[in-house]
Amino acid sequence: MVVQQVDVVVIGMGVGGEEVGGRLAEAGLSVVGIESSLVGGECPYWGCVPSKMMIRAANLLAEARRVDGMAGHAQVRPDWAPVAKRIRDEATDSWDDTVAVHRFTGKGGRFVRGRARLLGPGRVAVGDAQFEAGRAVVLATGTVPAVPPIPGLAGTPFWTNHEAIEADELPGSLVVLGGGAIGLELAQVYARFGVAVTVVEAADRLLPLEEPESSELVAGALAADGVAIRTGVAASRVGHDGAGFTVTLGGDTVRGERLLVATGRRTDLAGLQVQAVGLDPRARAVEVDDRMRAGERLWAVGDVTGKGAFTHVAMYQADIAVRDILGGPDGDRGPGADYRALPRVTFTDPEVGAVGLTEAQARERGLTVRVGSASIPSSARGWLHKAGNRGYIKLVVDADRGLLVGATSAGPVGGEVLAGLAVAVHGEVPVERLRHMIYAYPTFHRAIADALRDLT
Repeated sequence: MVVQQVDVVVIGMGVGGEEVGGRLAEAGLSVVGIESSLVGGECPYWGCVPSKMMIRAANLLAEARRVDGMAGHAQVRPDWAPVAKRIRDEATDSWDDTVAVHRFTGKGGRFVRGRARLLGPGRVAVGDAQFEAGRAVVLATGTVPAVPPIPGLAGTPFWTNHEAIEADELPGSLVVLGGGAIGLELAQVYARFGVAVTVVEAADRLLPLEEPESSELVAGALAADGVAIRTGVAASRVGHDGAGFTVTLGGDTVRGERLLVATGRRTDLAGLQVQAVGLDPRARAVEVDDRMRAGERLWAVGDVTGKGAFTHVAMYQADIAVRDILGGPDGDRGPGADYRALPRVTFTDPEVGAVGLTEAQARERGLTVRVGSASIPSSARGWLHKAGNRGYIKLVVDADRGLLVGATSAGPVGGEVLAGLAVAVHGEVPVERLRHMIYAYPTFHRAIADALRDLT
């Protein structure tokens, strides 16, 4: 077998891998990109883009239903057909990545479809082909849905986010296993289109990684949309018959025509044969340094690094890896990775934006914590907004340094309001300086000033 000599091999062509491969190819390096699924990864086909199209449609329905009492009367009749059509036509091109492949090869890269395996430092095989990367191998293989070992689940036609996004027709009822961001976003969409939805979360609250106030807020919003919520109980068995699914929860059961498993995601390092480059195939993620280096001629970016399953993290890491691979003096490569101000948004209605540490995380780290909160409904913009008005601002401050180390912005545009708070955490803007800013009136972000006054 002839081993082909190249500069770079990128394994996994999701958003991070495509960014790395495309930029290195544009820089003149010989780059091979390998992908077994679709170039572009989860985000454009089953994640960020189509799910937000669904959320936009569902939110329009909710807004129309809020017309009564404020602007007249509206009769709303949900129709899933235009939503499914838009996803196929505008987002996924019917799950065809031809355009994305051409985008990469048009920059000078070479694309290979298949599953890659590592043979040793710098050496990669895919099918019958072998490559020797003189400069770098980049792991960007992402994650796959983590399916829990619940008795009776295996072998049933349960859904993951893929099937929930691809659905041309909606079921009459849906059980969602998992109360994290993915499960809750899809649960609310389906409920607003008339599906009877039950969410099951083993933890004692929804969004267990966020502030308790966010859990309470989202639970109330979902309940208002008719979603049944079961927390603090795990599924012990799943049954399936011609009519749908039965999920056993302790001594109780819930039924649904469809079952969506949204219990997290996992890496598949064993399939990559990472032991060939000295990594543990049983690890939950590939450990990287602040330059995304994982070993000899080896870098990793995106979900596979375990630094946050977000498109914006993959793109951020891709930029760091590209600068490092291209080389040059340290001063020319820019800063290394810094996750102190990692932003995240759960796109429910209301949106829950968060950055940095939660109050509990800050206290666990031994910080002297001050907390300030403000109610969005009590703000001027919240009072004006009225219908659909829920939310809060919460600030988590390191009192010893006088710096904001975490914040939550939940409300009608919580993810947008988060931007200013993320800048404050990332730039280590002193709280006293934030107190003396001018906050535009009447805006949702003006509630930040109220939260600053509430710091205790």
